[in-house]
Amino acid sequence: MLLLDVLEYLFILTKALSEAWLDVVKRSISGDINPQIVDIETEINSLIGQVLLACSITLTPGTLTIGLDPRRRVLKVATIVPIKREDIVPFEPYIKKIFDRD
Repeated sequence: MLLLDVLEYLFILTKALSEAWLDVVKRSISGDINPQIVDIETEINSLIGQVLLACSITLTPGTLTIGLDPRRRVLKVATIVPIKREDIVPFEPYIKKIFDRD
């Protein structure tokens, strides 16, 4: 059901925003910042889904989407510290469920 998928996405996004906000505050106080730029391949085929993923990443404190190649399904993301892909895009499966319906 689409409504349930959207609600799941919003819940996970809110959780990710809260966790990232606290992490950025802690790192700003301690000075533990080591910026990097990473390429992240996405499994989302829909252009609208890829754009929502890019916006969700940018909305999350400590990350910024600086490029999107929709044909290759690759996002270029700037982060304040080296982090795992799963920590950058925890909401990707939920966006995929919403926009890549068969």
